Amino acid sequence: MTKAGIFGMGSYIGEELVTNADLEKKMDTNDEWIRTRTGIEERRFAPKDIDSSDMAYLAAKNALEQAELSAEEIDLILVATVTPDMAFPSVSAMIQHRLGATKAAAMDISAACAGFIYGLATGQQFIENGAYKYILVVGVEKLSKITNFEDRNTAVLFGDGAGAAVLGPVSDDKGILAFELGADGSGAMHINKQGPFLEMNGREVFKFAVRQMGDSALRVLEKAGLTKEDCDFLVPHQANIRIMEASRQRLDLPIEKMSKTVHKYGNTSSASIPMALVDELQSGKIKDGDVLVLVGFGAGLVWGSVAIRWGK
Repeated sequence: MTKAGIFGMGSYIGEELVTNADLEKKMDTNDEWIRTRTGIEERRFAPKDIDSSDMAYLAAKNALEQAELSAEEIDLILVATVTPDMAFPSVSAMIQHRLGATKAAAMDISAACAGFIYGLATGQQFIENGAYKYILVVGVEKLSKITNFEDRNTAVLFGDGAGAAVLGPVSDDKGILAFELGADGSGAMHINKQGPFLEMNGREVFKFAVRQMGDSALRVLEKAGLTKEDCDFLVPHQANIRIMEASRQRLDLPIEKMSKTVHKYGNTSSASIPMALVDELQSGKIKDGDVLVLVGFGAGLVWGSVAIRWGK
């Protein structure tokens, strides 16, 4: 059976730097309160004239360049987002045209902060059953446009950005080893957007995430026939440093073996895991043959994890 792995990655980071000090001037909050509760020091917002499809296009273009593939070679585009430019057409269809991916099918995925994981698992199926060869998976969010800056509990958390990965066939000893996806709709209203802004029951989401992230990371390693001792690097959804730390401790990993970008990007939902992956690849922390665990949770409530042996 053909194995699916990641050929190349790219990202777009919002251009406007917004520090905790900047938010202090706009609302009743302070730097210490934000840092101690979330680990966030700053976040990036996209300019008003840049929407999700623009960010997705730029990240995808970078990923294709790194993968040394042309857009015409892509068979399917999957975009994970809860902040599309509009209800329809899909972001994936918009960037399909803009990239020139003329033979690619296109589909958006709504799984919030676990969206990129859902995208990887979906793309894996098409490659491993032989239907498609190359698939573009993008996580993108412009959360600044649905954030209520009158609500200090949520306004300090979010940022904008995009991350993209090109999936393709890899050697038998590399690529995606296992995945786990799950949902618990009984907690759906803990994170929702009924009006113009997102709303969140932070206490309930925190309890859910601390439990589910660690459990899912252990389960996906078990599904891959591995143990926590086999994990070389953890890339958790960058939502809150306390949640991330709980996952790291469940895997008994040293702190330097966990990706941490939440301090500079904030929570970018479906974009956070691929953006973090790009950062860690650029820093040289991820090596060929390393076993990575990617794990996320989000509105739904949903969760997902992937175990992958890095390389082609």
